[in-house]
Order: sequence, then structure tokens, then C-alpha cells
Amino acid sequence: MAMSGKTKKTLKEIRETEATYAPADTIFLGDSWNIARLLPSDYVQCIVTSPPYFGHREYSDDDDLAKFEFGREENSSTYVRSLVTLFEELRRVLKESGTLWLNLGDAYRKEQLLGIPWRIALAMQDAGWILRSEIIWNKLNAMPSSVKNRPTTSHEHLFLFAKSKDYFYNADAIREPHITFTEQSKMRGGRNHFGKRNSTPENGKNKGNHNLHDGRWDQAFHPLGRNKRTVWDISLGKFRDAHFAVFPESLVKTCILAGTREDDMVLDPFLGSGTTACVAKEMGRHFLGIELIPKYVEMAKKRIASVGFQPSLL
Repeated sequence: MAMSGKTKKTLKEIRETEATYAPADTIFLGDSWNIARLLPSDYVQCIVTSPPYFGHREYSDDDDLAKFEFGREENSSTYVRSLVTLFEELRRVLKESGTLWLNLGDAYRKEQLLGIPWRIALAMQDAGWILRSEIIWNKLNAMPSSVKNRPTTSHEHLFLFAKSKDYFYNADAIREPHITFTEQSKMRGGRNHFGKRNSTPENGKNKGNHNLHDGRWDQAFHPLGRNKRTVWDISLGKFRDAHFAVFPESLVKTCILAGTREDDMVLDPFLGSGTTACVAKEMGRHFLGIELIPKYVEMAKKRIASVGFQPSLL
């Protein structure tokens, strides 16, 4: 997108002064594809983002911006190719130990599901990204649907990509409560196995594990909880100034906890109303955000200010 003369000049000046050309806690107003090329290499620890979905919503009523707005492509192939191109540039910006958490929704055309999330995931693999996990975001308060010839869609995909095999991932920070010995357990025999010798329900699978066969199931479980599963039950996000569901804070928080340490840099190239930036600041991280549409930049600034921080704007 051709940025305004003022914004373009500012970014050029930043580009020429390497020490300050991507200041922390900044929102860049402009096109993600152009601004990505101006960001320094090996600078960001984690990318957490939810791009506009193909053909779902038009965010800008400005004709000059609308023709550059992502999600309005003529076909899904162009949409996929464009997004992968952006992340090829942002892979340079990501540190070697960095991760990308990419939330994607699907779309229907001519009464057929397009499978866009997996088209993008496979194209990202072909481009050199390491696909580490497919996560299902189960929307607890998904909107009802009038469709009668297929199930109502109530989930979206979240893909975890790594730049290299030696990536940072803090499993302990996002562990879940154990359910094996709770009323929610689905294990055969349920809680009756706890504390009983030779009580292992899966005969042979845990042969040789003295803790389990001596009734010490408690010693086989991590004290902080079980490893995070790949189905996340999270309600849609809300923000009163936005007339649509926003990126859920709890989803973003999980990604940031797993992918960063305190003071690390988090990037969202589709900042929207600013959820990623708000969560990052609340958790003691820094952020960079890119947003094309001025009214959403103002919305994001307002949200970030509500958590006690005033972001820079470029």
C-alpha cells in the first residue's frame, strides 16, 4: 500500500537510524507488507496475530484504503499467497528462538468449505516454517447460524510455527489442572485407582513404572498441572468500541506465556483493536503493532491507555 507522505518520511528516517528504527511499544500506521520490510532482523521473540479472514468483513469505508485491505482478495489463492509472503518477510524479523502463533478462520464459497487455514499452514511449511502444532479454538459462545444442511461452525484454527528447531516454548507457564483423579475424569475406574497397589487401568502400558503400580499415581503427574492440550475452550473476545468480536485476551495470553519471557518483544502485524498489545503490556512484555486503518489505531491507543500505558505512533 502507498502510505501517506508523512508516514513514509517518518519510517524512512527511522530506517536510516538503526538504533531507533523499531522502538518498543509502538503502533505503525500503514500496510503490513511495506512496514515489515523496514523492521530489523532478529528483533521479535514472538508473533501473535489474527489476520482478517478471507471475504468475511470489510473494515474500512475509505475507498483508498479498501483496495489495499487484506481479506478482500478476488480469490482464496491470492489471499493465501499474500499472507505467506508477509510471513516470509517477518521470519527475518523473528529471532531464531522465536515462534509464530497464527489464528485463522475459514470461509465458504459456492456452498463449499475452502479449507483456508490448512492451505496456509501447508504453504507456510513449503516456505520453510516448522509447523509444531494445530490448536482448535473452541468458541464457547459461538454465534448461532441459520444453516440447515451442515453443522454450525463453532471453532477456529490456531497454528504454532517455529523459525528453527531450537525455539523457546514454556510448557510450564500454560499447564492445565489435572483431571485424572477428579469428578471430570473419563478414565476407566475413575478415582478408585488412586492410592491402590497394582491399580494401573491400562494393563501393560505402564509396566515397570513402580510409582503407578505401587499406587503412587501422584508422583507420575507434574506438580504444576498436565501439559496443555490442543483444544482450547475460550469465549469470543469483547470490546465495547468494536462492533464485532475481537481477539480473545485469554487466547493471546496463553500464546504470549508460552512463547516469551518477561521484557521480550511481541509483534502483531494485524493489530486491529489492540488486544495483543494490551495483553503484552499487562504481562510485562513489549510490543510492536501494525495497523492499516486509522480508526482502529485510535481504538488500540485507547485500549492500551486503559492498562496504564501510552504507546508511540508512527
